[in-house]
Amino acid sequence: MSKNKVTFGLDKVHIAFEDTTVVDLPAWKTPIAVPGAVRWTPEAQGESTPFYADNMTYYVATSNNGYTGELEMANIPDEVLAEMLGWEIDDNGMLVEVADAQPKKFALLGQVQGDKRNRRFAYYDCQATRPAKERTTKGESVEPTTDVLNVNVSPIEIDNRMVVKGDLELSDTNATAFNSFFTTVYLPTFTVPTP
Repeated sequence: MSKNKVTFGLDKVHIAFEDTTVVDLPAWKTPIAVPGAVRWTPEAQGESTPFYADNMTYYVATSNNGYTGELEMANIPDEVLAEMLGWEIDDNGMLVEVADAQPKKFALLGQVQGDKRNRRFAYYDCQATRPAKERTTKGESVEPTTDVLNVNVSPIEIDNRMVVKGDLELSDTNATAFNSFFTTVYLPTFTVPTP
């Protein structure tokens, strides 16, 4: 349960690419820190369908299809973009956009600050499209441009549940999980109820 009244800020963005060598479980490679977080704006995807009976809304069916959002970063490193989008870096270090490239799935990790405690988040099944980057001339003042990725987040099966994301706030009992959050992709753990 959150101790915060408000949350604000975004930092510690990490990208963990899917480890396709693991067959049975979802797995990710070691998270890569990507400094320069500007904003992350996930918008819920899905719908609710009301069913009417007895002259009222009798039941509402809802679907959770994940999120679509924009991840804005000061500058995404070429190595990360190349792996994320299936692009290549040539012998001279040029980032080459390959038209028929296959993007890789990844987990998106990060942190928001709170008035009491910081909160870390993981979106587990992400895929990005080519970033938008505005190229402008320098005027009287220098205004940095940013990379903006469109990201789709889908549900993924973890421990027999269709999971989309998780938020972990530091507490008196989870310091180990919280402190190692960016070392490996944290997978939720559930206690199996006794029959």
